[in-house]
Amino acid sequence: MTLQRNRISRIVLALGVAIGLSACASVDVSRDLPAAGALDAAAAAIPAARTLDISVAAINVTVPDTLKSTELNSYYPNADIVWHGDPAGDRHAQVRAVLLAAFQEGTAGLSGARAAVLDITVTKFHALTPKARYTVGGRHEIEFELRVTDAATGALLMPPRHVVSRFKALGGEAAVAAEAQGITQTVRITRHMAGVIRAELGAAGNFALAGL
Repeated sequence: MTLQRNRISRIVLALGVAIGLSACASVDVSRDLPAAGALDAAAAAIPAARTLDISVAAINVTVPDTLKSTELNSYYPNADIVWHGDPAGDRHAQVRAVLLAAFQEGTAGLSGARAAVLDITVTKFHALTPKARYTVGGRHEIEFELRVTDAATGALLMPPRHVVSRFKALGGEAAVAAEAQGITQTVRITRHMAGVIRAELGAAGNFALAGL
């Protein structure tokens, strides 16, 4: 009888452990995550720290030739570069120009004593195709590798990082209305990515201008 009671106790205990593990798993799986736009907004709000007193001597933006570009006008083409914000042409060069302007704008307020170089390698640049832009809309997805080094010595000033930015793109009537006001995809991406680079350098930069 004692042996039987012990066996029953072990079975009950095992069932309890299994239920407990199942409950933990359900919490992990069902956990709510912030929307991508909320993450970007939170990142852009990071205040500038004073750990490194830097200015930007140069910004090198590289868009590797190995990135696949497409002119396919579908809702979500399978490519590394999707860009229709300029007339048909060298999409790699166009993406580089857009991001260089954004990063120059975003770092314009850096006025520290230590000159730094930003090396940025683009790994993904997805804007909307005309088909998506004038119907359902979507989101912009831009990713890049960031290295910040001392302009004089080449020493790393912060750990290299892979930056991912995803934010809402206008679609349908909202896109048409924005364009009528001169707010194109280029304008919105430039403004947003300027904020992204400010956030990424927030822990390394001394921004002299209010609001930067």
